[in-house]
Amino acid sequence: MDAPVKILVGLGNPGAEYENTRHNAGEDFVRLIAEQYNITLKQDAKYFGFYGKGIVNNRDIKLLIPTTFMNRSGKSIAALANFFKVEPKSILVAHDELDMEPGVARLKVGGGHGGHNGLRDTISALGNSKDFARLRLGIGHPGNAKMVSGYVLKKAPTIDRDKISEASYQAAKVLPQLMEGKWNQAMQDLHTAT
Repeated sequence: MDAPVKILVGLGNPGAEYENTRHNAGEDFVRLIAEQYNITLKQDAKYFGFYGKGIVNNRDIKLLIPTTFMNRSGKSIAALANFFKVEPKSILVAHDELDMEPGVARLKVGGGHGGHNGLRDTISALGNSKDFARLRLGIGHPGNAKMVSGYVLKKAPTIDRDKISEASYQAAKVLPQLMEGKWNQAMQDLHTAT
């Protein structure tokens, strides 16, 4: 995989009641990038989300936070990708990951949705393409499948929130490499740091 990232998406649910919940780890990551690179995110009806564009490592990047609710994220992502004619392989989707502990961040290229509704809808909206990359931000698992939906929609305890934040900071450090398509180097750096 050597496609440079052109669109960075952060998955989450819109509205104050979902702020800082585990499920919004992806959205929080994109807000961090916007802050670090002085990119203004504005509500944009044609992309069904908050959109901003800026420069990272001398390259253009588009940031997107869908406001369609998690299980309709693909509608927003496809609207932006289709408008700018960006292929799925140049899209990086940041999302919460139940199967990893807080403090762990992993890059992955392609693959299934692993039961994540935001990824499921994205795959479908991109014409069943699984070629997009993912930034998986560990949030831990409640230990019982029946407890998952309540767990992801709650705010994490401070100790976990701090770990998720730290993993996001480490992931932010490799974004310039991803903008150049240096996936192996970025993966090695991030996976050793978290």
